[in-house]
Amino acid sequence: MPDEEALIREAQAGDRAAFERLVHRYDQDVLRLATHVLRRSEDARDIYQEAFLKAYANLHRFRFECSFYTWLYRIVTNSCLDLLRRRSSRPEDQPPESASAELEAATPDFFDRQPALRVEGNPERRLLSKEIGEQLGRALGGLSPRERVVFTLKHYHGMKLRKIGEILGTSEETVKNSLFRATRKLRSQLENLL
Repeated sequence: MPDEEALIREAQAGDRAAFERLVHRYDQDVLRLATHVLRRSEDARDIYQEAFLKAYANLHRFRFECSFYTWLYRIVTNSCLDLLRRRSSRPEDQPPESASAELEAATPDFFDRQPALRVEGNPERRLLSKEIGEQLGRALGGLSPRERVVFTLKHYHGMKLRKIGEILGTSEETVKNSLFRATRKLRSQLENLL
């Protein structure tokens, strides 16, 4: 199996199969990031496609100054930020939240699959879980696009602040400030849950 640099160089030379192998390496990470940031699976799938199309179209510009992973995540986060900005500037064009929330709720997460924690058998727990999920979704929706991306990269993807700064093209201190603001806003909106 060729290393990543060889795959990138082959893809830059026009080898579509090499690019497809790069997509395969990162496709789940890209989709997961877009889903966490956007909180709507249909938007995440759109961004997933858009990000890989942009990566393919701009692969000739990749100069190995950062990792391919960082470069690709920068494309994904910028695409997510653009969509979130469009969403906030034109809310009338957006689908109703309840339809996407129901779709997301239909997909069980890790904790729901655990036998001791299953909520299906306990109606009270199921209702509480749904309410908490809705409150968390509303709270995340109250963050600015940049705060949401920073919070998602840090807490859902476990990235270091320096790496987030590289992806967003900003300083670690700016990322730290965005994370602080996001955390403060979430705490204030979710304090009744704590």
